[in-house]
Amino acid sequence: MTDSNHTETDTNSPEEPASSETVPATKELKPLRIWPPILLLIGMVLTRLAPRLVESDTALPIMLSVFGPLVCGGLILVWWVLASRATWKEKLMGLFVVLLAGGATLALIDPTMQGPGAMLITGPMGLGLFGIVAVLVSRMKSVKRTLIIVTCSVLGFAFSLLLRAEGMWGDYDMGLAWRWTPTVEDKLLAREDVTPDADQTVLTAAMESALAKPEWPGFRGALRDGILTGVSLEDDWNPEVGKPLWKISIGPGWSSFVVAGPLLFTQEQRGEEELIVCYNAETGAELWKREIKARFFDPLGGPGPRATPVLVDGALYVQGASGHVLRLDPQTGKIVWQQDIRKVADREPPMWGFSSSPLVVDGMVFIYAGGKEQKGLLAFDAESGDLKWSAPAGDHSYSSPALLTIENQPVIAMLTNKELTLLDPADGTVLLKYDCPSEGQRTLQPQLAGENEIMIATGMGKGIQKIRVTNNDGKWTAEEVWIAPRLKPDFNDFVIYDGHAYGFDGTIFTCFDLNDGKRKWKGGRYGKGQVLLVKDSGHLLVISEQGEVVLLKADPSGHQELATFSALEGKTWNHPVLIGDRLYVRNSEQAAAYRLPVVK
Repeated sequence: MTDSNHTETDTNSPEEPASSETVPATKELKPLRIWPPILLLIGMVLTRLAPRLVESDTALPIMLSVFGPLVCGGLILVWWVLASRATWKEKLMGLFVVLLAGGATLALIDPTMQGPGAMLITGPMGLGLFGIVAVLVSRMKSVKRTLIIVTCSVLGFAFSLLLRAEGMWGDYDMGLAWRWTPTVEDKLLAREDVTPDADQTVLTAAMESALAKPEWPGFRGALRDGILTGVSLEDDWNPEVGKPLWKISIGPGWSSFVVAGPLLFTQEQRGEEELIVCYNAETGAELWKREIKARFFDPLGGPGPRATPVLVDGALYVQGASGHVLRLDPQTGKIVWQQDIRKVADREPPMWGFSSSPLVVDGMVFIYAGGKEQKGLLAFDAESGDLKWSAPAGDHSYSSPALLTIENQPVIAMLTNKELTLLDPADGTVLLKYDCPSEGQRTLQPQLAGENEIMIATGMGKGIQKIRVTNNDGKWTAEEVWIAPRLKPDFNDFVIYDGHAYGFDGTIFTCFDLNDGKRKWKGGRYGKGQVLLVKDSGHLLVISEQGEVVLLKADPSGHQELATFSALEGKTWNHPVLIGDRLYVRNSEQAAAYRLPVVK
């Protein structure tokens, strides 16, 4: 019989937990550790601004500016993987996406953005945004934070796809433009009126006499010292001075002008052809052009030739950035002979192209090639183009051979990455090798500072050195007189006047005493410009990197700016030329002529 009050539940049996089938909770996400990326982001900014914040006797600020932001950006990724407190799933996803986005961007960016553009813009933008957004969402405890971080980083990388690099300025800022906009060179090629001037008859009668005695025969003048005589400038310039007699578009390149009466000669790039061009000095009209199938480009300087032609004995000699050397008929542009120093010297163009301007002495054309063993400096016969002799020189230089007279003997001086070499122009005999190695580029000209004293740039950002050369019965020796590491010219030549030198210390103009190398003054932020000495009136004519013409007094007592006007648009590294009252200036975009007030 069943008891109705009896319960079947065993009160003594243990009660089963209600949550027996619940899965353990996922580990809670932690806030990100943010002090490392904050420090690295500050480091990116400070290293990029290093050349402006720190005055140094070395190239360290420049190296920090170029490499620092990218290194700090890379360390942000290291922080993410090793010390961010993100989960390993987040770390791996973030690292994979960032590396994929960076690699894809490098494959798709405009070719001009490769190299410095990627180092200064692409990498720091993508990695920097990764760090910035990681700091902003660091308190978010969700995997969404990683999605936000990598999305913004991908957008930072992708921004570079919209850009085109237009080389670097002297302060190592990258010139940028939208990728789809036409370049100045594109606009020049698209114009229909860039054709030789049909009316050359007015120039024909003046050509022969002008070509026999050119007023400005080559790079920095007849002696390659940037000094002009026979002209005195007025101090007072009215607004009319800044109105050009003519201004034209021109192809890119860093050549200067050769001037012979009514003719101007220079080199430039147009598309896939490197050109030697003759212009009418009165109007700026193109008279003739000679095309060479070659195009040199580097991310710092952009496209185009770097050297300046030389006009000697009625013949025009040129050296192209890719290695061709030519003799031309200056009246027509016809090629008389042609050589390729890549084949002759068995070497390819250096990083910034063959930049040395030819030198012609006693019927021979001297070309710096930087080839191995005996193929450093080449001497070609001016009439035939045959190689007469070759001599050893350093394997890297953007300086040009110069003719100096030391102790009444003419010598060829060549400054390279290894030494200053003095050679006999007749047969290439090496008279002296003065060891002064430099890890950076050599660009400036060796200049006489007395009968037997030579000024040389010690290397990029490392100063100026003065040496004394002696010749005792055919035995040449040299000794250091002083070295001034705080004077830091880059590719900006200086001029010598009345016991002092005037030029650029980084991006600021300066004057220093030739006796001891001590700086007298420093003033005038003209960027990486160039200078011309108007000796008879004691004036310095500066063309700034921004295209301004500035008149200074050559006075060791202080910086005196007398007049200025804007002459060109765009980056200007080319040397100015003054003939009488006519100033000829050019850069990689424009060329122009101005009339300056002179003492009559």
